[in-house]
Amino acid sequence: MIEKRTPISVFEAVESVVQYQKQGETEWVQLEDSLHRYLAKDVKADHHVPAFDRSPYDGFAIRAADTVDATRDHPLQFEVIDHIGAGAVSHKRLGPFQAVRIMTGAQIPDGADAVIMLELVKTYTENEKNYMVLKRSVQSGENISKKGEDAEKGSVLLTKGTRITPGVIALLATFGYATVPVVKKPVIGIIATGTELLNVSDPLVPGKIRNSNANMVIAQVEEAGGSPLYLGKISDQLKESFEVIEKALKQVDFLITTGGVSVGDFDFLPDIYEKLGAKVLFNKVGMRPGSVTTVAQLNEKVLFGLSGNPSACFVGFELFVKLLIRLWLLDQKPYTLTAKAILMKSFPKPNPFTRFVRAHVSVKDGIFHAIPVGLDKSGVVTSLAIANGLIILPGGTRGYQVGEHVNVLLYRDENGCEQLCPEIFQSCRS
Repeated sequence: MIEKRTPISVFEAVESVVQYQKQGETEWVQLEDSLHRYLAKDVKADHHVPAFDRSPYDGFAIRAADTVDATRDHPLQFEVIDHIGAGAVSHKRLGPFQAVRIMTGAQIPDGADAVIMLELVKTYTENEKNYMVLKRSVQSGENISKKGEDAEKGSVLLTKGTRITPGVIALLATFGYATVPVVKKPVIGIIATGTELLNVSDPLVPGKIRNSNANMVIAQVEEAGGSPLYLGKISDQLKESFEVIEKALKQVDFLITTGGVSVGDFDFLPDIYEKLGAKVLFNKVGMRPGSVTTVAQLNEKVLFGLSGNPSACFVGFELFVKLLIRLWLLDQKPYTLTAKAILMKSFPKPNPFTRFVRAHVSVKDGIFHAIPVGLDKSGVVTSLAIANGLIILPGGTRGYQVGEHVNVLLYRDENGCEQLCPEIFQSCRS
């Protein structure tokens, strides 16, 4: 007898999955291995940055009070009594009308309270003494990077859940983090079901297809921040499938199966969930593609039964699996970015359920544009290679026309510009 399934909304499905979120444990990795990982703890400053008042430019450290009368018509002369580079410290204290030649990053010498940039002065040597001539006044504190202005000791620099980027690595290095506390990646088991599946390297034979889903999901797991563990493919045999899945659950944090969740004679995953004693959160979602996406929970582990059709499998991962991975990693923004876009090609097909249409999303003049790509069928693969977003068309609508506004799910960050626009670099001053 065919099982009757009652669909729930995409929102309800997401909410039910979120209830079983877990947080990953902490592990320490070398700084050079931390790129794209997620911080497991807050990072605090253990010293001021800068640690001392320093010069942001090459120039001369001086006393601002000595410059009050300096003008173009009344230049003032300062004796240069020392020369310091970055990493060096002057042991001389400035007196009236004295200056110290200073390099970018060097500590401000005692007695100085301003820096005049090198290109604004003239220098000369007379009687074996060096002098600097100044034709303008400066204010106390001018051109000085104050101690602690970048970060004060004890302040929180980065919060847990921050994704580590090259800029974050620079900050971690500044504060001596040779090793970094990161969230341990969740191990995501991946099993492909279906007797019809061939290995990627196998030649095609009648009735068989190559196993594209497994490699796609492995890549999606890595891109989301998880650690994929491919456990092979299983045939449409209940006993064998049950044993493989039961064993797999002991090795992973989450388990993904592709295929076997429909209502056909050889779709055994619903029976396996029942035999395992897993709690099925839902087994039908009001969406296209991926309506048969099934999610179950057992012993604090979540089992994702994704469709065997490539596009449906892809969408199921992006909506449900990625979210739990990001929550595990303490990601501060675990939900995929959405935006409003102008539809660039009509999509006349009615939508009884929420539809996720593969699309290419670009930006022109600061406005998102979305164009459906390829065939809109769940088994189509070619459109997945072109798409960088999903157009979200709500259920109950009778199609959309060119020029209408739609919501798009930006699961990839590839919205670049075709050419450099010189206007954005021009000064707004005439």
